Amino acid sequence: MEAEQSSRPLRVLFLLTSMPVGGAETLLVNLVRRLDRRRFAPEIVCLKEPGPLGDMLSAEVPVHSNLLACKYDLRILPRLMRLMRRPRVDAVITVGAGDKMFWGRIAAHLAGVPVVASALHSTGWPDGVGRLNRLLTCWTDAFIGVADAHAAHLVSNEGFPAAKVNTIYNGVDCDRFVPQDASEVRRELGIAVGAPVVGILAALRPEKNHELFLAGAKSIREAVPEAEFVVIGDGPQRAELEGLAAELGLANAVHFVGSRSDVPALLAACDVVALTSHNEASPVSILEALACGVPVVASDVGSVRETVVDGETGRLFPAGDQAAFVDATVALLQSPAERRRLGAEGRRRVVTRWSLDAMVRGYEQLIERIYAKKMAPVAQGDPSPTPPATSAVDGYFARRNAKGTM
Repeated sequence: MEAEQSSRPLRVLFLLTSMPVGGAETLLVNLVRRLDRRRFAPEIVCLKEPGPLGDMLSAEVPVHSNLLACKYDLRILPRLMRLMRRPRVDAVITVGAGDKMFWGRIAAHLAGVPVVASALHSTGWPDGVGRLNRLLTCWTDAFIGVADAHAAHLVSNEGFPAAKVNTIYNGVDCDRFVPQDASEVRRELGIAVGAPVVGILAALRPEKNHELFLAGAKSIREAVPEAEFVVIGDGPQRAELEGLAAELGLANAVHFVGSRSDVPALLAACDVVALTSHNEASPVSILEALACGVPVVASDVGSVRETVVDGETGRLFPAGDQAAFVDATVALLQSPAERRRLGAEGRRRVVTRWSLDAMVRGYEQLIERIYAKKMAPVAQGDPSPTPPATSAVDGYFARRNAKGTM
């Protein structure tokens, strides 16, 4: 068994519903691309359609899709188990909650997959989802939170065992998201040189609360008449939000640009980036904005305050408080020096703590650590499930990596 595992990379399945353009999905793309191929062979399983990001990744790694015909399609279990057994899968990581973790983790347990983990990127699930998560705790080796406060929430509010909760900070490609000249993007959008710009990067879904952003934009324009606004992202609410912008008299001041490949340039074109969500864990959008040297005005939800430190990398306001959002944004638009100070500190902190390389290392180390604990007794001929000591774990992977290079 040890010789077999030492001679090949660990096969890792990341399982989720679909891969539209969104924060968690973009993180997964970056993670899969950066995993060390000498040690890991990643694959994607989309229970439904692959989505645009799944289609894109299919040129680089195996992407399995359309396995779930309907919510209660019990045939999903044998389908997933076949994927996990032929050839053998070494780790399954479900991404998100709901049907993804329910089917994926049950199938992984039944298929005898050594490592089963759940990467959770949100909070505030319906009661039924929380109960399912707790019921499957005994079949789950690790729950992954994306920030310290998020991990604490998983323990205190969701009831997961502290020993199984791990924090792996969301990571940003700090070589791609950098301060840069955005004059070309501004010209494309028809934004005048020197006009203050407030942006928002989020899927157009109700929980992101674009309604507050647009209502606030109207008030911001009363204080800063030349201000313009850029809405980056797409989603089911687009037509509704475009209609609301028109009703508010903002049709010519708000630019809906949809999903774009030049997000770093769009963020760099902004003077302030907003987050108006009702709830979040640790949104990637604000990390990307800070990496571009742009200060963030954000609703004080989830783990946001770990990245948007009030008065140091941006400004926080109580969730849903439109007046506070407007006041904080106007104050920054009227103070270029303060924007520069906050943006520079934001960039410094993201590079130090939220880099993509650090996130990838976190996943690699977690998978290998759990796998070693599960496989070391087998490799030593000991059927006992008792985890080995740290020295045995280190020794197992030292032997594995040494054999892999022979």
